[in-house]
Order: sequence, then structure tokens, then C-alpha cells
Amino acid sequence: MPSWIDGRPGELVPIRDRGLAYGDGLFETIAVSGGKPSLLERHLARLADGCVRLDIPLDLSVVRAEVLAFSNELGAGVAKLIVTRGDGLRGYAPPQPALSRRILQASPRPAYPAANAEQGVRLFPCATRLAEQPLLAGMKHLNRLEQVLARAEWCDAEHAEGLMLDTAGRVIEGVYSNVFLLKDGILLTADLSRCGVAGVMRAELLAQAASFGMRCEVRDIGLDELLAADEVFLCNSLYGVWPVSGLQGHGWPVGPLTRKLQAIALDLLDC
Repeated sequence: MPSWIDGRPGELVPIRDRGLAYGDGLFETIAVSGGKPSLLERHLARLADGCVRLDIPLDLSVVRAEVLAFSNELGAGVAKLIVTRGDGLRGYAPPQPALSRRILQASPRPAYPAANAEQGVRLFPCATRLAEQPLLAGMKHLNRLEQVLARAEWCDAEHAEGLMLDTAGRVIEGVYSNVFLLKDGILLTADLSRCGVAGVMRAELLAQAASFGMRCEVRDIGLDELLAADEVFLCNSLYGVWPVSGLQGHGWPVGPLTRKLQAIALDLLDC
């Protein structure tokens, strides 16, 4: 499958790249169908915001053109876009000026079991906690060691995802997805101003739900509130929406709102 570096076919990244040395960069995981990238503008907006916050120079028009061309060549699958600060010398100080590097990697779409979308998934209660760091909160930066540790906590087929809390015990997200719950007619998802990844599918589903009159709230969510929810579901930019059927001894039905947003997400991912 194709891979590009700075707009040209290639697989070798210089050893001095700061993405390798320090995780100094960002990434986007983009579903591609029919040669077109799904939710591209949301992916690019998050990437651009992260580059501004990290002070990584980026020409968004160049990135957009490369992603479109790469997706056309790929046809169907996953395009992983990585932007690093580029090469640097030893030490944390960013190079001045920085020459950012753009990497595009292709892979097949994950073959998730159909039951995940149809019957729902069980969540593993991860012991790994997300540390608070508002300067990095919301961004999809390259340092994902908390998620690596969390995902290593289970290896059974019973659990398709893990639930991650922050150090104060608030519900934040899944290991590779965002969490929504419905309670008393209100759609809730976690405040990600302290930690967590602000997913592009999360943003799209909030906008879609608001468009048909659903009351939506982004705020702190306690574990007790999650357990008392009427519906719980996960989302990300590759599989769309998975209902959550259980967490330890607790269970939830697959409700009508989950099914409605699931159908919307599938349409978006089919481009």
C-alpha cells in the first residue's frame, strides 16, 4: 500500500525527526472510501488547531491537496496523516525555523466483528488514568503512551474497548474512541479541556444531534452517572458508532438514539 513523505512516495524518515525523538507532532486517522477521505475538513481543522497550539508550521492547502491525491490513489482503506516538527539536533529546544514533515501511510480498513455494531460491545475498566494537561488536551498528538498502557491491560475477546478515566475519576473516553451517554433525553459527552482527544466523529455527532433538536451537553461526567445512563455508545472516525452493552456488572440496551446516530455515521464514512 502507498506511503508518502512530503508529497512523494517514500518509506524512510530521517533518524533526527523530532516525531521519533519526542513525539513532537500530530496525526489524523482518516477513513477512505471510493477514493475520497471522510470528514476531511474536520480532520484538517483539528490538525491546524494542534499545529497552532504547538507552533508547528503547516501549509494546510498543501496538506489538503496531498490527502486528496493520496486517497484517490488508495481507493479504499485508512490514510494516516502524520505531521512532525521535522528534523532537529539533540535537546528539547525546537529548531528555529522548524521545517515540518508530512507523512501519509495507508492500511486496510479494520475488519471489526459485525457484532460490535449490531449487539454492542463490553468495556474493560482500565486502571490506567489520563493525566491532566490542558496545554495538550483535545489534540491528537504523537505521544499516546497512556493509551498503549491502557490497551495492554486486556487481551480477551470479551472486551472490544476500554473505558479511561482521569486522575480525579471522571469519565473521559475510550482507549481509541469517544464516549457518549443519553440520560433523561440529554445527550452527554465528556469535557476534554483537561485531557483526552477531541474526536472528529464526536464533533460531527454533536452537530448532527443538535440539528434535529437533541439537547447536548459537554461537561464533566462521573462514573455513577455513566452507570445510570439510558443509552451508552462509542464513536470514532473508522467504525462510526458502537453501542455499549456492558461494563463489569452493568448493562445498557441498544437504544433508538444510538441507532439513529449510528446510521448517520455510516453514511458519513461511506462518503
